[in-house]
Amino acid sequence: MRVAAGQFVVTPEWQVNAQTCVRLMQNAAEQGAALLVLPEALLARDDSDPDLSVKSAQSLDGGFMQQLKAQSRQNSLTTVLTIHTPAGEGRANNTLVALRGGEVIAHYHKLHLYDAFSTQESKRVDAGHVLPPLIEVAGFQVGLMTCYDLRFPDMALALALQGAEVLVLPAAWVRGPLKEHHWSTLLAARALDTTCYLVASGECGNRNIGQSRVVDPLGVTLAGAAQQPQLIVGEVSREHLLTVRQQLPVLENRRFALPQLT
Repeated sequence: MRVAAGQFVVTPEWQVNAQTCVRLMQNAAEQGAALLVLPEALLARDDSDPDLSVKSAQSLDGGFMQQLKAQSRQNSLTTVLTIHTPAGEGRANNTLVALRGGEVIAHYHKLHLYDAFSTQESKRVDAGHVLPPLIEVAGFQVGLMTCYDLRFPDMALALALQGAEVLVLPAAWVRGPLKEHHWSTLLAARALDTTCYLVASGECGNRNIGQSRVVDPLGVTLAGAAQQPQLIVGEVSREHLLTVRQQLPVLENRRFALPQLT
């Protein structure tokens, strides 16, 4: 299966960002990708107003998603991204959306909110309470995660134990000391923890690092971006996945049960 990750600088105008997503969807489909991962919180962003994305929240039937749904009807591509959706007065959910055939086939409210490194996502965002579903893409089982979820190995492992073979991660990974190192290390670690492929997309710009990646089950980066807007493409191989899981059967060799997540 061919997979893609697209990164770009999110602007303060949701209409501009929607058109950028549409172009990336077109490009990924033209390159034969079955799966495209886009960054986190794509509605709007402004360096001078950290709450703009929440203030701009739209429903999954809003104008932003309508433009992406229209493009999605043109091909069989599955596109994964996150937007903020309303959750009460002045509050929102950070909602991951999986889109195919012009419809939302799955969605997930981010479980782990980024209350770290002097940032408090929970100030305006409500956390989800349910582990995301798996979706099927071109015969592969795909687990859904969002940004800060990457730092919690039990979540990735829970998805793998449910049958995930590929993990996807829309992100807006904030710059800071050692943050690029954390990003690359954690992507490789989660791949090795679960013997899954990872497809991670990072928003780029002044605030966030970009550095989208496609990582194989042995933690090897198959395709990667730097800090500029870009679409990267990689191949996910079932044969390679099965070989790795035979050689490194960590899912079978576990001795401790994972606490039940609901």
